[in-house]
Amino acid sequence: MDKKNALRAGALAAGTTLMMLLMTSPALALTRDDGDDPGTGLSVIETLGLYVAAPIVLFLVIAGLVMVLDKSHKQKDVTTSNIDTATQAEAKA
Repeated sequence: MDKKNALRAGALAAGTTLMMLLMTSPALALTRDDGDDPGTGLSVIETLGLYVAAPIVLFLVIAGLVMVLDKSHKQKDVTTSNIDTATQAEAKA
């Protein structure tokens, strides 16, 4: 039964890879379309800022807002961790 599952998984991976390769072929085209007016490219600093720094900053801002605006408060611990055992031992003696 393991061989069938492995064969099925391999066929699925191969099919998915083939479909992805077929779909990306237009992205590799070198000819320009009518009305195509590409702008100037991004520098390395601009690319890193746009695709690395901006998402990290956005994540940190959202995480900070969630932590600051969190309305849940720590509930008092009513378990045995807040019982003074020394006082209880003296009371029983």
